[in-house]
Amino acid sequence: MFMAIRERLERGREEGGFTLIELMVVVLIIAILIAIAIPTFLGARKRAQDKQAQSNLRNALTAEKTFYVDKQAYTVLAADLTPIESSLNYASVDASARGVTPQTKFAINGTADQAICLESDSKSGTKFYLLDIAVSGGANSAGTWYGKDVAGGCPAADAALGASWSQSGW
Repeated sequence: MFMAIRERLERGREEGGFTLIELMVVVLIIAILIAIAIPTFLGARKRAQDKQAQSNLRNALTAEKTFYVDKQAYTVLAADLTPIESSLNYASVDASARGVTPQTKFAINGTADQAICLESDSKSGTKFYLLDIAVSGGANSAGTWYGKDVAGGCPAADAALGASWSQSGW
């Protein structure tokens, strides 16, 4: 009986632990998995930040259209939009130049307040624009126009929109 116990103890000493090569292979496999996962995670984060900015623009446009239905003109004051959609932080483009960092900036463009241009900065650094023209006039038809990283920012409603603008989405 003592011999069986002694044999078992000696076998345990011979089989114990991992070799250095086995540990290095495990560390290498984990490093490869991390190298694959980090860029995927960062890409998903950027897409989520961009979607948040786009959602803010859509919600702000809904508030603008609500105001338009009541007054037959788009607003020129951020204070007019806050009671309609209080979850967004609005500022006019002029206020943003003074250091205000809102979620959504807006500017009135066109004649008789018949067009509105909304701008939202994504945390990823991308700028999104949404231009809504209520009445056709000038170079553009009535409707909603989408822009992303547009040079010059919000255009005048009657100015011709370049290739950066689309009516189908960002």
